[in-house]
Amino acid sequence: MLAIGGALVYFNLAFERSAGPEIEVEAVERRDLEAVVSASGKIEPKLSVDISASVMGRVTRLAFNEGDQVESGDFMLEIDPETLRVAVDRGEASLQASRSTQRQAEVSVETARVNLQLAKDNLERQENLWELRLISRETYELAASDVVLRETELRSREVEVATQLQRIRQEEAGLESARYELTKVTITAPITGVVTRRNIEEGETVVIGTMNNQGTVLATVADLSVIEAEVEVDETDIPSVALGQAAEVTIDALPDRRFSGVVTEIGNSPIQETAGAGSQATNFKVVVTLNNEIPGVRPGFTCTADITTAVRLDSLAIPIQAATVREVVVDAAGQMVRPDLGPRRRRGIEPTVSAAEIPVGGSVEELEGVFVARQGRAVFVPVVTGVAGERYFEALSGVAEADLVITGPFSEVRNLEDGDEIRVVGGDGQQEARLGGLRGFLGRARTGASSR
Repeated sequence: MLAIGGALVYFNLAFERSAGPEIEVEAVERRDLEAVVSASGKIEPKLSVDISASVMGRVTRLAFNEGDQVESGDFMLEIDPETLRVAVDRGEASLQASRSTQRQAEVSVETARVNLQLAKDNLERQENLWELRLISRETYELAASDVVLRETELRSREVEVATQLQRIRQEEAGLESARYELTKVTITAPITGVVTRRNIEEGETVVIGTMNNQGTVLATVADLSVIEAEVEVDETDIPSVALGQAAEVTIDALPDRRFSGVVTEIGNSPIQETAGAGSQATNFKVVVTLNNEIPGVRPGFTCTADITTAVRLDSLAIPIQAATVREVVVDAAGQMVRPDLGPRRRRGIEPTVSAAEIPVGGSVEELEGVFVARQGRAVFVPVVTGVAGERYFEALSGVAEADLVITGPFSEVRNLEDGDEIRVVGGDGQQEARLGGLRGFLGRARTGASSR
C-alpha cells in the first residue's frame, strides 16, 4: 500500500490536472525548407504585336480570323487604295511636267549662251572700228552694254535650271512618299504567331492609330512559343526576389497542372494604380518565363506564381504557429534575464522583475521566440529565425533538436508567460506515454501488494 500511495502522490505532483492549461507540442526536427513568394497575375506571350492602320479608309479585303496561325509576311487585309493610287498618278504627272520645264530651261540657257557670244563678237568689231574712229562712242558703249546684258541673261537662265532641278527632286520625293503610302493599304503579318484578337470587319472604315488609343488596334498577333506569367509582387517581398530564381506557375484555366519557369524580369518602378482605385498596396511587376510551351493556353489567363527565393537543407525547423513575441529583460550583452518565478508559480501571476532588478546596461525589449515545454512549465526561449517555409521557420539559434515547442492552441500560446505551468496533451504524445508508464507502475505496485 505504501508503494501505491507513493505512486499516487507522484502522479498528483507530476500530472495535477489543475496545474495549468492543456497545450500541444511538437519536437524540433531537421527539415529541408524553401522560402516561397506567391503572387497572382496573368499569362502573356513574350512577343505580342498590335496591328494598327497607317492610312485611313475602308477595308476591302480581310483574310484572317481570330485564332488563325499566320507566318511573317502573310497577307492579312487591304484598305481601299483608290485615293492613294490617284495621288501616285498625280505625283508622276507632276514630275513629268517638271522635267519638261527643266528641258525648256536648259534650251533657254543655250539660247542665252549663243546670244552672249554674238554680243561679244559684235563688241570686238565695234572696238576695232572705235580705234579707227569710224563709229561714235555711243555705238561702242551700246555694244559693251549688250555684252553685260547677255551675261546677266545667261546667269538668270542657269539659275532657272538649278531651281528646276530642285523642284524635280521635290516632285520625286513626293512621288516616293505617295508610293510608300500606297504600300500601307496592304497589311501583312509582322511576326509568326497566332491571331489573338481581331477588332475589324470587312467593309468597316479604319482610322489612323493614335498614341494610347486602343480603339485603333485592328488585330493582335502573338508568338505563343514562349509564354510569360506577369505577376504583381508586394513591395515587402521584392527584396528577396532575384533574377534566375526558379518558380512554379499554376493556371486557373488548367487545373491540376504546374508549370516550371524562371524569373526573367523585375520591375524597378511600382505598378501605377488606375484612377479611383481604393487599394493602397504597392506592387511591382515580376515576369516569370515558362520553360516549355503550353498547348491550349490563351493570353489573359489568370495564374499564380510560387517563386522559390531561398532553400535551406537539413536545418532546424520550428512550426510557424509556435512563434510569438514577448517583452523581456535583456542584459548589456543582449541575453535574456529570467525573473524569479518562485518554486510553483501559478499561471496568471506575473514574473517578479522590478525596475531595480534590471541589470546595468540592460533594458526591456520585445524578442521573437517560442515556448518550450520543460518539466511541466512553459519556458520562453528567444529564437533567431532564418528562412520561412510554408509551415516552418528556420531556427538559427535558441533551440536544439528534439526540444518540445508549444504549438497550440493559439489562445493558450497567446496568453502564456515565461514559467507558466502547463499540461502536455496531443502533439508528440509524450504526455500519454508518461501516463501509460505510470499506469504500468501502479499495476505492478498493486500486484506486489496483493502477493504480500
